[in-house]
Amino acid sequence: MTSSAIASSPSGKPAILDSSTPSSRGNVLAVEPQQIVLAFLLASEVIVFSFLGSRFFSWDNFFEVQRLGVELGLLALAMTPVIVTGGIDLSVGSLMALAAVLLGKMWHDGGMPIWTAVAATLAIATLAGGLNAWLITRLRMPALIVTLGSYSLFRGLAEGMTRGVVTYTKFPPSFIFLGNGHVGAIPTQVVLLAAAAVGFWILLHRMTVGRALSAIGFSPEGARYAGVPVERRVALAYVLSGLCAGLAAVVSVAHVDQAKASTGTGYELLAITAVVLGGTSIFGGRGSIVGTLMGLFAIVILQDGLRMANRPVWLTRHLGGELAGIATGLLLLVSIALDWCPSSRSALAAEAGATHGSDEEFHMKNSQLAVLCMVIVAAALIVSGGNFAMIKLLQQNGAAASPQLPAPAKQITVAMMPKSKGNAYFVAAEKGAEDAAKELGVDLVWDGPTNTDPAEQSRIVETWINRGVDVIAVAVENREGLSTALRKARAKGIKVVTFDADSEPDARDFFVNQATPQGIGYTLMDNAARVMGGKGEFAVITASLTASNMNEWREQIEKRLADKYPDIKLVDTRPCDDQKDKAFEEANTLLNSRPNRKLIMAICSPAVPGAAEAVKQSGRKDVKVIGLGLPNDNKRYIHEGVTDVIVLWNTMDLGYLTVLAAKDLATGQLKPGDTEMDGGRLGKIQIQGSDILLGKPFVFNKDNIDQFDF
Repeated sequence: MTSSAIASSPSGKPAILDSSTPSSRGNVLAVEPQQIVLAFLLASEVIVFSFLGSRFFSWDNFFEVQRLGVELGLLALAMTPVIVTGGIDLSVGSLMALAAVLLGKMWHDGGMPIWTAVAATLAIATLAGGLNAWLITRLRMPALIVTLGSYSLFRGLAEGMTRGVVTYTKFPPSFIFLGNGHVGAIPTQVVLLAAAAVGFWILLHRMTVGRALSAIGFSPEGARYAGVPVERRVALAYVLSGLCAGLAAVVSVAHVDQAKASTGTGYELLAITAVVLGGTSIFGGRGSIVGTLMGLFAIVILQDGLRMANRPVWLTRHLGGELAGIATGLLLLVSIALDWCPSSRSALAAEAGATHGSDEEFHMKNSQLAVLCMVIVAAALIVSGGNFAMIKLLQQNGAAASPQLPAPAKQITVAMMPKSKGNAYFVAAEKGAEDAAKELGVDLVWDGPTNTDPAEQSRIVETWINRGVDVIAVAVENREGLSTALRKARAKGIKVVTFDADSEPDARDFFVNQATPQGIGYTLMDNAARVMGGKGEFAVITASLTASNMNEWREQIEKRLADKYPDIKLVDTRPCDDQKDKAFEEANTLLNSRPNRKLIMAICSPAVPGAAEAVKQSGRKDVKVIGLGLPNDNKRYIHEGVTDVIVLWNTMDLGYLTVLAAKDLATGQLKPGDTEMDGGRLGKIQIQGSDILLGKPFVFNKDNIDQFDF
């Protein structure tokens, strides 16, 4: 929207255009140059990803793209009128987290009926939006400062109520239907998004309220002079933003069957990106709901397409998820540049007394349109040409390297997901998985969250379902939450293998078990007792209190402790989110809170060096560290005497065996009821029920740790 949002009345005072006036309707129907670019970009994404992914252009994926965009779409729709007024709301992602935690707490802990809890959650989220509105309109505080503060406030409340680790799961089936059901062929939550889109379109483009919001963004003082209740209209925008954040939280919880304090992380920036990408001016005064929806689907299609792509190999195996973030950031910068350049230059022209500002702006936008179209076309040609050249090169190299081997009729695709890609434990597992993939001729897709995020695991699994991979192998972060998505995969005929941490038994075919929980728990507790001399206090640092495998290990640790070591006391268990830095902080807290503690037991690999560094820096010679960790991460601390021993297995062998089992399962060589399998370089592997056993845990100490390099 431009200066036509405010017209002159016969008295010479500015007046807000009524929604029925021809000029107002003309502005609504006009297509912004940015939206033309966006339409071209959407078409280019569809064409390129249809080439890169064999199942991208399908009805199943069409509905999946819509479903994946619902939570973000609700936030973006509500963000549009906020930005139109010249404001910003950075708190929506954190408010999602608070609303999700409140929903779980009221239902699980408070015993409230689920739909009553939903209604209460929406009411509280609306009040939270009202808090932002009150601070902005009544106290005249800048929206950026207010929502930055509430961003921290809401997330802090969510983490405080759950201590950052409690996750609510196992919601009623009637509620889960909201996030996973269908109305005909249409996902249930898509109906909510469509209704919200229609409502916001009417509000912004067909009601006087919408014209008032645009006028406020263009000139708050001019709007106030024209009789617009500026404070009430701005407050309405932030209240609606709070309501939609609560609704997005409800949909998210229903979708992944879990409520936790990390819900909605990063969503506020993606919502702003979608809005600005769709042509809404970041400076206020102009906005489009249709443009916001286009921006939303540009982002969602980009994310979905990169994960659906099955060529080139270097992209799908290593860069799919990360490239989506890079491309989204570039899109945001380009869209802001399109908005900023004409605005700033028009302002300069106005100061110089120019009278042709609108014509210049139109000309400049078309120039930018032409340049951006050329860039998009060039990028598409580079991608297509690069793919063609790479495929030809791989075919030539393959033919030269092994001419005696016939091409397989169909290459097995194994999609493998760690709990977090940055964890050194899973980096080592990936190396073993790649070795097996090369040895067996398997197409390996390795992708996952950058940190422990069960919701992101569910989204990736559902993308792989639409891609039609042969086997999904996953290290499960949340047992109940991810099992829903894995059951969908099995219903579609996809084989499912879990490794490192298991799902519900009916959600997978086999579990590649690195060692039995009893073997791990007993080995850790026996070594702890030896180091402590059979008495004293110790604490445990785990990745999270919802990690199913670590919960089983802790149960066995506590069982061994109760049965054999009456003079030893476990005094605390702290989560570190699978991060070394946080483990360092938690270890410092443990050292300061109970000075009599003699040992810290870290049962996730990043926590061992993190805790060891904390003990080393504290100068405490009376405290030792043991745990489950990688040799290369802990050699220094073991030789320095800070860490006594680490217990583990060969994680590269774990990745290797997982891919081997996945391939045998896909080809029918591995079947339910088998008691052993050929483990390739690992020899014969035992199977107990549906558990494929890698072997017993190994103890690394000062005498043997230098013999290992992983």
